[in-house]
Amino acid sequence: MSVAETLLTRKKITPEQLEKAKAARRGSERLEKCLVRLGYIRERDYLELYGESLSIPVVDLSQVNLDEKLMKDFPTKAVHRYHLVPIARNNGTIKVATANPFDLYAFDELRMLTGAKIETVLATEEDIGRIIKKHFGVGGHTVEELVKEIGSDGLQIISERESTDADLIEEAQEATVVKLVNEILVEAIRDRASDVHIEPYEHDLKIRYRIDGVLHTTNCPPEIRRFQHAIVSRIKILSNLNIAEKRLPQDGGFKIRAQNRDIDLRVSIIPAAFGEAVVMRILDKASALLSLTELGMIDPALEGMNKLIAQPYGIILVTGPTGSGKTTTLYSALNTIKNDTIKILTVEDPIEYYIDGIQQVQTKARIGLTFAAGLRSFLRHDPDVILVGEIRDLETAEVAINASLTGHLVFSTLHTNDTTTANTRLLDMGVEPFLVSSSISGVLAQRLVRKLCPDCKEEYKPEAIDIPGDFKYEKGDKVYRAVGCRDCRHTGYRGRMGIFELLMINDEMREMIVNRKSAGQMQDIARKKYGLQLMREDGWNKVRLGTTTIDEIVRVTQAVL
Repeated sequence: MSVAETLLTRKKITPEQLEKAKAARRGSERLEKCLVRLGYIRERDYLELYGESLSIPVVDLSQVNLDEKLMKDFPTKAVHRYHLVPIARNNGTIKVATANPFDLYAFDELRMLTGAKIETVLATEEDIGRIIKKHFGVGGHTVEELVKEIGSDGLQIISERESTDADLIEEAQEATVVKLVNEILVEAIRDRASDVHIEPYEHDLKIRYRIDGVLHTTNCPPEIRRFQHAIVSRIKILSNLNIAEKRLPQDGGFKIRAQNRDIDLRVSIIPAAFGEAVVMRILDKASALLSLTELGMIDPALEGMNKLIAQPYGIILVTGPTGSGKTTTLYSALNTIKNDTIKILTVEDPIEYYIDGIQQVQTKARIGLTFAAGLRSFLRHDPDVILVGEIRDLETAEVAINASLTGHLVFSTLHTNDTTTANTRLLDMGVEPFLVSSSISGVLAQRLVRKLCPDCKEEYKPEAIDIPGDFKYEKGDKVYRAVGCRDCRHTGYRGRMGIFELLMINDEMREMIVNRKSAGQMQDIARKKYGLQLMREDGWNKVRLGTTTIDEIVRVTQAVL
């Protein structure tokens, strides 16, 4: 009985899924691998069947103590070519982990290279890839090939002539350099990174991934420093940037297709002391089109936000620092109300995600297409809903307010720390108080916190000293902490969500704005009379729901006095 038939017999898959997999099979691809690719089973499901039929144990490499000396002595070429890792050596036998027990040629070659007997165990490709990346670095095999192409005769050129455009283009388009950049991007997407940082130093080139808001340095072969210019040139070519310009900052972007989805990359390059530093922002459209609930919004903020976006006119502001998820929240709100009966226009800098059914405009300041100019044109384009990427100045604020007062629902962002300071920020820009009070419908402030990994989070009883004084901890409250497992890269966290503070502007709030009351006074009234829930309080509710930790809320919010 084949592996696929066994999976069907054991009800791991349905007959319909099996037929779909047969139709979607690529060339000589094994059927069980096609089932994994389509998301019907996990790789471990078929590895366990391999183990049963071949009497080979299946191991979890995160629980195995690896022989570090063996890793250093083992042929690097074999590790990368056959995608396997050595685990242990004992009495002339080397135990290796593989995801493909049928590659007998690989095991024969290993016997010849090592002069040892080879014993196999089974492990997932993901686990093996993680070990290879940790010990041999991202793109280790590719860098090794590049070193061989250049040759290593003990001589290193410290200063060299300035490369011409043709030299740079030729170097960047070499197959191995193309492959190396691809491997860096694939690894970032696999690790759910939001940004890739390529940072040159005097004797090193660091590659760091921002995962769930925290930077992680990835292991790279030391030789990668020699190919810094080729890597940057390749990224410039992809981003349609000037490959010869190394003195000025440049911004661009490109699109890739990975894991069966389209992903946009926004590229920023700056001239640093030891070469050009690159940051690539990974914009995954699938992550932008989340519902408000999927963003982590719960009542009362969820109920209030649904009321605000159902209104026919007014301004809804989302506030917070850079990288706090404001744009994603706005896209989610637009996606919630989007339908064939309303016209939605956006003016953004830059357009981060392209959404079907919405007309989006990119600002171009050098030719006069600013937020304010775009907004003025929008008013003649018969919109129902308008999104302004950011209110940065008095001109934009006044046009946005005018749009809301003439019957349009306007969404925008501001860089303020909480909800009540958004109103005073507009007043500081020079907007008249009566215009602010009559146009603003509500203000949403937010921050991003890391979510606990559901597979390894652990309930515990916190000590009194660990609970901030403004957190109302009660005896029955359940509190969890981060532990760490293979699925969360041993961080204890997987993914992020928002914590929110929603201020609904009512008649009393409007009167306070007209009278230029301070943000503190407005917040005090909103909390005491109208039950305004602050971000920190929303965060504490999510701690009690078991979705995040006390440490995360303390990290991103200030204590409530």
